Amino acid sequence: MPKPSKPEFDIILWGATGFTGRLVAEYLSKTQDTHGASWALAGRDRNRLEQLRASLGALNASSANLPIVLADARNAASLDEMVARTRVVISTVGPYARHGDGLVAACVRSGTDYCDLTGEVQWMRRTIDAHHEQARKSGARIVHTCGFDSIPSDLGVLMLQEYMKEHHGTHCHRVNFYLTRMRGGISGGTLASMVQAMDEMAADPSIRRVLGNPHALDPEPRRGSREERDQMGVRYSAELGRWTAPFLMASVNTRVVRRSNALLGYPWGRDFFYSEASSFAPGVKGLLTAASMTAGMGGFMAAASVTPVRRLLEQRVLPGPGEGPSAEAREKGFFEIRLLGEGTSPKGGQPIRLEGKVASKGDPGYAATSRMLSQAALCLAFDEPAGEGGVLTPASSMGLKLVERLRKAGMTFQVTERA
Repeated sequence: MPKPSKPEFDIILWGATGFTGRLVAEYLSKTQDTHGASWALAGRDRNRLEQLRASLGALNASSANLPIVLADARNAASLDEMVARTRVVISTVGPYARHGDGLVAACVRSGTDYCDLTGEVQWMRRTIDAHHEQARKSGARIVHTCGFDSIPSDLGVLMLQEYMKEHHGTHCHRVNFYLTRMRGGISGGTLASMVQAMDEMAADPSIRRVLGNPHALDPEPRRGSREERDQMGVRYSAELGRWTAPFLMASVNTRVVRRSNALLGYPWGRDFFYSEASSFAPGVKGLLTAASMTAGMGGFMAAASVTPVRRLLEQRVLPGPGEGPSAEAREKGFFEIRLLGEGTSPKGGQPIRLEGKVASKGDPGYAATSRMLSQAALCLAFDEPAGEGGVLTPASSMGLKLVERLRKAGMTFQVTERA
């Protein structure tokens, strides 16, 4: 169904009654940034949507009469009808590899912009192969990873690179990401996505090669260098002065940053190096913490790779996709990231070193993520597009316009020079 020249809605929130969907709905309902926007709640269960609308109305009277749109992921015609009514669709329905194909395809057909929270590299690779060229033609901007995965990484690197270009006439040839502080738990949706990827690997071993490829999301994937492989053990970072350990989401974020570089035309160079790690205090305490975290992560991944054990973890230990922390716990959460960039002066050849900081209050996987996803949708709906249609990244689709939105929404994005 072709989209009208003036769609009925600016934003439709698909999956509004899920745990993360409700948080996004609450954010959109409360933020002044939505003032004047027309938006709707969408899903397949009218009763649950009406209950959500009533709860939103208690928070903000203007939300008491929010429109409700019914559509079913298993009914392509209903999806086509839904996306034709809006400029942007937010999807919080994961695991996306299981539930997301139909909605992306409908948005591509209609030329409707779309954003989600997926960290499923294998699924993103499939959407790129299936839809990128058609989305370019229809004008649909399909933007994955608009939450804690991978906005701090993707926009943090872009911020650093744009500063380097503006102030020094060059780009960083290397950027290292370090998670320095965080309070918050991994979301049930993220865990469900990890389990989905493991199930797919068990059924199709070739997916392991996709997930292990540092350039898996490049327009034309190539084998990365040994140095580009994600950190697997404990290391001491001399530039940071801290012990480091693997960062759980590095295998997603690093691929997204490399795709941004490619989609932007390789302004940072084809040999641009990017890495991610978690960091801990210097000294013995930091070393022991880094070693403990590394061992725990390795043990969990090993256990979860065994199907019967994975099923047991799902049933008795891990939070489900519809579960999450309390409002109080979400409020107490936070994260802080340092990005250390290096470049070379084009005039005298001297080294230039920058430090970027990306930080936010609120549980990274829930409170902060709902803010980031909502602002991404508002950016797609109301700000001038940074690029053409396609299966894109936050940096290549919205760029610094989204950085400015997130700053105004309370997040920290800053750059300083370092000796």
